[in-house]
Amino acid sequence: MTDRIYNVLFLCTGNSARSIIAEAILNKLGAGNFRAFSAGSQPKTRVNPNTIHLLQGLGYDTSGYRSKSWDEFAKAGEPKFDFVFTVCDNAAAEACPVWPGQPMTAHWGIADPAEATGTPAEIALAFKEAYRLLHQRIGIFTALPLRSLDKLSLQARLRDIGHMEGSTARMTEAT
Repeated sequence: MTDRIYNVLFLCTGNSARSIIAEAILNKLGAGNFRAFSAGSQPKTRVNPNTIHLLQGLGYDTSGYRSKSWDEFAKAGEPKFDFVFTVCDNAAAEACPVWPGQPMTAHWGIADPAEATGTPAEIALAFKEAYRLLHQRIGIFTALPLRSLDKLSLQARLRDIGHMEGSTARMTEAT
């Protein structure tokens, strides 16, 4: 695709489910072209066990995942991000740190599987649905011709990805 690696940060409030799943997907789908990270504004003490179970069941190595604050990435010496995506509506509404380099940003909100209730099977289904929606968005993102798109066109495409099926942004805009 390109001769450079793009750094991408996925943000969520708790950094225990959606942002971790997105990080895992992009590091797998975009290997060699993208390097993904995740963080939260108010990170949980640990990654949601259902997130770990889902990712392990899909063949991901989960040994390096932990819930962390976005403040870790706002420090000097941390990676410069090319893209920053919020995957929950709460994080999208918060005042984010200033990211060096003016990365492209978009909101790709989906329902929080960590808030799912019901039987273990119903909860697992919520995590699988979050994975499916994120995998679809990230697959489209990794296929974009980044080098040939001007900044305005790229921003529009990133926004369109955020309004795909399952978007919580679309739900809140309609009300």
